Amino acid sequence: MTDTSKPIAHSVAIIGGGPAGLMAAEVLALAGVRVDLYDAMPSVGRKFLLAGVGGMNITHSEPYPAFVARYAERQPQVDALLQGFDADALREWIHGLGIETFVGTSGRVFPTDMKAAPLLRVWLKRLREAGVQLHNRHRWLGWNADGSLRVNTPEGERAVQADAVLLALGGGSWPRLGSDGSWVAYLQHAGIAVAPLQPSNCGFDVAAWSPLLREKFAGAPLKNVALGLQGEALRQGEFVLTATGIEGSLVYALSAAIRQRIARDGRCTVHLDLLPQRSEDALGKALSKPRGPHSMAKHLHRQAGLDGAKAALLRELAPAEHFADQLRLAASIKALPIELRKPRPLEEAISSAGGVPFEALDEALMLTALPGTFCAGEMLDWEAPTGGYLLTACFASGRVAGQGIVRWLQSTNR
Repeated sequence: MTDTSKPIAHSVAIIGGGPAGLMAAEVLALAGVRVDLYDAMPSVGRKFLLAGVGGMNITHSEPYPAFVARYAERQPQVDALLQGFDADALREWIHGLGIETFVGTSGRVFPTDMKAAPLLRVWLKRLREAGVQLHNRHRWLGWNADGSLRVNTPEGERAVQADAVLLALGGGSWPRLGSDGSWVAYLQHAGIAVAPLQPSNCGFDVAAWSPLLREKFAGAPLKNVALGLQGEALRQGEFVLTATGIEGSLVYALSAAIRQRIARDGRCTVHLDLLPQRSEDALGKALSKPRGPHSMAKHLHRQAGLDGAKAALLRELAPAEHFADQLRLAASIKALPIELRKPRPLEEAISSAGGVPFEALDEALMLTALPGTFCAGEMLDWEAPTGGYLLTACFASGRVAGQGIVRWLQSTNR
């Protein structure tokens, strides 16, 4: 743990007022550091508040080995961040703000009132009382020749001097909330390699839906289904048909793998089980029963419970000849192929992949090529599915960066 017993007469500039930047500000203020936090938007935490619109999923309660595995190829690096501030520690920290939490049936963790605004409000109050200075409508524009920060303010551009800097600028998704990825050019100009920002937790487009499916079923949910990539286990959940393809929680969970296969092959086929609760053999037997005077649509409804968007998607994607062979039709219901061609644009994604590689940082998240400049949050090159994993790693990275700044200031005696 960082020694915060003695005040440090230093000033730190934090660029970005999301969870990572605010958490670092708290760590620094408690260490006696003067903190000036700059955010381009009229208020801080805008994406955090949007994430809470449908219920503030703050983290997840699953066992730690499964939790950290959600970060895929960046598991080792994110594990190092979470060691000091995991999901349990995050919940305790929230409780310390006077906000209680509960675990939902899915294992996701929420504030008891399901809202983000009360949590942010009490947190900002605590930060202000600790001396953190918030500067809204202040946009970072890179560095001046003397190393000072270029900051555009409502009164015009000014130079900001600080003993250390934390960049917590988010990724490139939801630019209207402030995370527009404009920082990439500034880092590249400073000689920092940045992995290209890509959509993550996003929807995907097919070549084209038929007019009937697009016009009648765009926006329709498909619940209690299973989806997976060829050769891999299917995941159960739900997703939504869109005018151009598919999106939703089940798709988001697979988005990294889908995006990577599209980049490699130009397309990616996922397989959909419309009725994961029934076996292919049982379906085949049910559908082989005499249809009598009933239409195929009625037969699918009576024998398989398929109708609405599920039946429409089956009709859209299953070969026509399968409807004349009930065993082959059962096979289509259990493994309906959907060919995806491209991800939706970055600005529509929930989060982004790419960013500042961990290889460009030390263990305290300081850029090795720019001593005294640290990075945290979604602008780092990692990704995770929705479910609280994104927020947890952002909080943890902000904490690690804040502690790293304190140690660096102490060691350099700046």
